[in-house]
Amino acid sequence: MKKLFFASLLAIGFAVSGQAQKISENALGLRIGDNDGFGSEISYQRALGKSNRLEADLGWRTRDRVSAIKLAGLYQWVWNIDGGFNWYAGAGGGLGSWRYSHDGVSDSGSFFFVAGDIGIEYDFDAPVMISLDFRPEFGGGDYYKDHYGSDIGLSVRYQF
Repeated sequence: MKKLFFASLLAIGFAVSGQAQKISENALGLRIGDNDGFGSEISYQRALGKSNRLEADLGWRTRDRVSAIKLAGLYQWVWNIDGGFNWYAGAGGGLGSWRYSHDGVSDSGSFFFVAGDIGIEYDFDAPVMISLDFRPEFGGGDYYKDHYGSDIGLSVRYQF
């Protein structure tokens, strides 16, 4: 089922790729979200063409006696909806490390994950862009409960 969904998403993307708007060469900002994963990320996007880009996010978290850091990389396809509104979808993965400490008991480890990404963004006339996305993550290691975590993130980025 997951393979069918991803294949359908790619087919739709290729079908409407002629409608893509030129995207910014570079964008740097913050992605704020919260879940069993991470809360804040420094986010960088680099255009690869008129309708695709790479996104790299460095995230950190300190909550419930757990501190963690992760690095995510995603390849994204971008399609124009109307004017400054775009929607995008992508896939990628990453790695990270975590540490738990409470009452003299501590544990730590590392993890890896594969991720998807789907979202909507608005590109203002000024060099500012905001976006809202959903990112499911399927991970290995001991960090993810049931090897799954997801995140809804709000991003603000400066484009240059």
